[in-house]
Amino acid sequence: MAFESDYQVNAFSAAETAIEAIKNSPPDLILLDIGLPGINGIQALSEIKKLCPEILVIMITAYEDIKTVISAMKLGAYDYVVKPIHMDELAIIISNALETIRLRKEVKALQDKYFKETLPCFIGESNAIQDVVEFIETVAKSPDTPILILGETGTGKELIASAIHARSPNFNGPLITVNCAAIPKELIESELFGYEKGGFSGASISGKKGLIEDSENGTLFLDEVGDLSLDAQAKLLRFLEYGEFYRIGGTKKLKIQTRIVSATNKDINKLIDSRLLRKDLYFRLGVIKVQIPSLNERRQDIIPLVKHFLYEFSKKFHKTFTGIAPEAETALKEYNWVGNVRELKNLIERGVVIGKGPKLTIQDLGIEGFNSREIARSDSNMPCFPPITPAGIDLPSVQKSLEKFYIEKALKMAGDNESKAAKLLNINYHTFRYRRNKHN
Repeated sequence: MAFESDYQVNAFSAAETAIEAIKNSPPDLILLDIGLPGINGIQALSEIKKLCPEILVIMITAYEDIKTVISAMKLGAYDYVVKPIHMDELAIIISNALETIRLRKEVKALQDKYFKETLPCFIGESNAIQDVVEFIETVAKSPDTPILILGETGTGKELIASAIHARSPNFNGPLITVNCAAIPKELIESELFGYEKGGFSGASISGKKGLIEDSENGTLFLDEVGDLSLDAQAKLLRFLEYGEFYRIGGTKKLKIQTRIVSATNKDINKLIDSRLLRKDLYFRLGVIKVQIPSLNERRQDIIPLVKHFLYEFSKKFHKTFTGIAPEAETALKEYNWVGNVRELKNLIERGVVIGKGPKLTIQDLGIEGFNSREIARSDSNMPCFPPITPAGIDLPSVQKSLEKFYIEKALKMAGDNESKAAKLLNINYHTFRYRRNKHN
């Protein structure tokens, strides 16, 4: 069979020259002989996977040595063929590999489209949001590692959970969202874990699957997880530890694969100190923590977000807005966004509904009393600078308060990651550790 007639093929006599070519133009598929001059096929496979983990590699070997085959598969080889090569068999393997590549590209295209069309919280070029995007791209790749999303009200925690699901291997599975604060505590266990016939007073005759079962091979998002009852927290902890649970009133152990993503806008330490959240559950929920920056911490993203919402609502309400008036743009950039992206979205919707265009004005937004010269403070707890009086000033105390404030703020932005927090403050890790310990 002449593969050259069906595919664009480049041949190399040595792995070293092939690897150089791959650096410039990665192929979809590689057929790699184990017995090569210079570095052998196993070593070449390792180098190729470091360069381009997504490339599929089919190994070719002169004899079926089990140890070599196992080594190749551990390094990420897609398949292998043994010489002498039967062309029909090779054609089938190549066809299957290319179908795998096609499906992978199709899913990637769907994921990219989903990101662009449904996740406006990621719009912007600030370091704060780009760091979150990059972090999500990394942590979403595992199918079941628990992730805890922390952030203020309105920052888009549910959209972040959607992004994690969209970028995960579970993308084709269900995404189930539960607002734990909206379900009565006496019902939350049955909603999550389901129940058997007669499991409790008032249970339906047929029993019921829980939301954990509904989310099998997908993602279960628990919003406001701190509002779970302690009994439900205990059962959730067991599920996170062992991947198994019982329905209420059931005796059959159920085992489900799903990823638990949870979120809260509350202070975790206060929840734990108040015995509203189990500390051991927090550690399991927060194997990976994602800290979402507030809109006040990513001000350079405000106008790109405004333009996005302006376009979307103009289209929805059949309006012809073409931009933002200068005074409205100034006000929006300096406004103190207590409600974050959600508040901004609601404000733009109001402006489009009320306004006539073509420019969005302060009057449309309903913030005409705003003093544009007053720069909004990003945190109401920021220490004030005391004036110097004739009696003098306690400068060390002021410096201590300011340093403590920024250390706490950097830790919050970095999801308690000390290395990342140190970078935000432009100091080295050891200096950061020393100063954090100094301030307890």
